Amino acid sequence: MSHHEMSAEEVKKHVRTYMMVFGALLILTGVTVGVFYLELSIAAAVVVALIVASIKGSLVACYFMHLISEKGVLYWILALCALFFIVLLLLPVLTERDSVGVM
Repeated sequence: MSHHEMSAEEVKKHVRTYMMVFGALLILTGVTVGVFYLELSIAAAVVVALIVASIKGSLVACYFMHLISEKGVLYWILALCALFFIVLLLLPVLTERDSVGVM
């Protein structure tokens, strides 16, 4: 049996995992719809919506896009994104000193 061939038990295990993730996504979609009917303030509704969307996006990325096994690479990419984000946030602050003498 080659490396890429899977036994019937392994396939059943993967299908079970996908079905559980699908079930979780259905439940979280129901939570999203249920939150709509709660009378929350706009800020609270946005926070809840972002939390639910983050969980759903993480499930899709980890299981359906198979990123759960790529943790090392993902941490490096995340660290690089965080570094660029901080640099972009600091860029206006750092260039403010240059433009103060111009006015």
